[in-house]
Amino acid sequence: MANIGRMSNKSNRMGVIFDLDGVLVDTGWAHRQSWFDLAEKEGFIMSDEFFYRTFGMQNYMIIPMVTGRDLPRDEVDRMADWKEQRYRQIIADHLEPSDGAKDLLDDLRDSGFLTAVGSSAPRANLDLVLDRVNLRDCFDACVSGEQVTRGKPAPDTFLKAAEQLKLPPGCCAVVEDAVQGVEAGKAAGMPVAAVTTTRKRRDLTMADIVVDSLAELAADDFVKLLANQRQ
Repeated sequence: MANIGRMSNKSNRMGVIFDLDGVLVDTGWAHRQSWFDLAEKEGFIMSDEFFYRTFGMQNYMIIPMVTGRDLPRDEVDRMADWKEQRYRQIIADHLEPSDGAKDLLDDLRDSGFLTAVGSSAPRANLDLVLDRVNLRDCFDACVSGEQVTRGKPAPDTFLKAAEQLKLPPGCCAVVEDAVQGVEAGKAAGMPVAAVTTTRKRRDLTMADIVVDSLAELAADDFVKLLANQRQ
């Protein structure tokens, strides 16, 4: 367990901001299926290469790219809404926390850390997932895709989460699985721990630490990451 003495004063509080899909829950497969279903419905081509390259970005960025068309926003919103409804249908009975997620969250909170979710997902997805896997009470703040103007790889999601935690960005670390998410965390000035749930280690070299599972992480790792960040 981390040395909580260094966080006994509110001025020394630290935070960890978690991405949702691919980090707290293994839902990448459901996002993949819902994108392929949308492609079949709308008549455009979706590939695994494109899916993994854009995983973690917001739908309003992905849809014009994958369709190759400059679509009006209401058309983008229509497709995005259908895709996310399809995603929620797929995962409804197939949700459980990632290996080690609950233990890590308990360790962080027992050690005095504040915790948040910073996700590109719409609020409906975030609420469904956190409620189904009984993790909502583990977080002090939650930021969804609707709450920021610029999605990942821009830093806005993580900066908004730090703001909600009432912490400066330099006192927060990020846990991500997507390249765009790692880039967003670094752009926010935060150290990043990456999990190889959706990408290979070679794709996540920008992260400060790379693990295969949340079960490999503990509060002490984030104390060290943030201490190194401040040096």
